[in-house]
Amino acid sequence: MPGEQGTKVKEAEAPAPRLLTRYREEAVPAMMARFGYSNHLAVPRLGKVVIDMGVGRATAERRRIERAAEELALITGQKPVVTRARKSVAGFKLRKGDPVGCKVTLRGKRMYEFLDRLLSVALPRVRDFRGLSMSAFDAAGNYTLGLNEQTVFPEVDLDKVEFTQGMHITLVVSHSSPEESRELLRLLGVPFRSAEEER
Repeated sequence: MPGEQGTKVKEAEAPAPRLLTRYREEAVPAMMARFGYSNHLAVPRLGKVVIDMGVGRATAERRRIERAAEELALITGQKPVVTRARKSVAGFKLRKGDPVGCKVTLRGKRMYEFLDRLLSVALPRVRDFRGLSMSAFDAAGNYTLGLNEQTVFPEVDLDKVEFTQGMHITLVVSHSSPEESRELLRLLGVPFRSAEEER
């Protein structure tokens, strides 16, 4: 039709992930009130999430590393990077450069979407789950948790699982202390165990 030539139809922008909205509207004001930050830019924020699968038998069974990478891609929606040995270890028949695992680093919207699925879907499917430990922070305020099985994520088809594979998930929080990170993650919905349960 006349007048339409050369015009571009703008696609509707996808809504912000639920946890990102929660961070902006709930976590930031609460953190400012508790810690007295001068402005919202000083509030700690989630910088990235790193998901790492160490595949101990990768040197003997190459199929394991392939399956781990395929399933990690399904879980995160991003192609993993294969991690390799930095040095040779004769006792483990490991040579420098051999594949030993795979990892994915998530940022932005994809990071918040993954964290939302982890908190609302995957963790409740962990057998006898009673909350996460509050003592797994490092000095910089980053938090690492471990999962024993990839099957807690619904993206993984149980009928196609060949090997049970665990993973480490690190939540990297920018310019933060363990206390600040703990409060930020709690406000985002991370289910920590109570102090009494930690004892």
